[in-house]
Amino acid sequence: MTVARRLSCACVVTVIVCVVVLLGVVQLASGALYARDIAPGMPIAHLPPAFGVRVYQLLDRVAPASYVEDGLATYALAHGDTTAAEHYAVRMPASPRRDQLLARIALARGQNVLAGEYFFVADDIDALQQSVARQAQTDIPGAIAFERRIRDRLIELRTHPDAVANSYWISGNLEASLGRLRAAIADYRRAEALAPLDARFILALANDAYLAGDLTVARAEFLHGRAVAPGSGNMLCGLGLVALRAGHRARAVAYLHQAMLLDPHAQMIAELERALR
Repeated sequence: MTVARRLSCACVVTVIVCVVVLLGVVQLASGALYARDIAPGMPIAHLPPAFGVRVYQLLDRVAPASYVEDGLATYALAHGDTTAAEHYAVRMPASPRRDQLLARIALARGQNVLAGEYFFVADDIDALQQSVARQAQTDIPGAIAFERRIRDRLIELRTHPDAVANSYWISGNLEASLGRLRAAIADYRRAEALAPLDARFILALANDAYLAGDLTVARAEFLHGRAVAPGSGNMLCGLGLVALRAGHRARAVAYLHQAMLLDPHAQMIAELERALR
């Protein structure tokens, strides 16, 4: 073998060794950053996170990559440094992951509306519903409008009907909290039409029909609920409330006793007991 060939082989071996060492260091750095959450019992989880941060910061200066920016942004956010987290997140390519990080940064800063917009772009439905719940604490009409946008997006994405039904149920609950029973009932009807075997939607529709004074619809829905969820004491109590308002006290008492035997922890037992006093 010629000297030149031996030198060439040596160079190739050196490059391979360097690459292997570099990959090993990166693997250790990733373990230092993530192993405590992913595999807390593994030896690699005992590496100090600061080691992983230093390696990732070096990589970020030499050969920036999306997973490096992601790791540094996530670490900074977990330690309350939203400025650093944003610095790294905005350098990532446009993607749902980038939008999720920016949404979490906005949440950490108390910017709930902005966070919701980022979650919306990321199509993170669970996070969006949490955003609706946060907004509803101070702005129920705004939360209802935002829920409509989420529902339109779910329909556009052709999401499973159960998810769309759940969205109608959420907006129905919000409408009911404002005393807008007619709007709430309309939403519950749409939810039930999409998921006719979900007892939550049936119970909500039956209860609001009862509160609105439509005993015919309320009774029919409570009976439907009994067929769908035979073990539900709430459905029995609902029938008891309807019977009592219709002037059938003995029937209401009988429903109460059935509910207490079948489902003693049903929430509506207390309501029917108060009505019977």
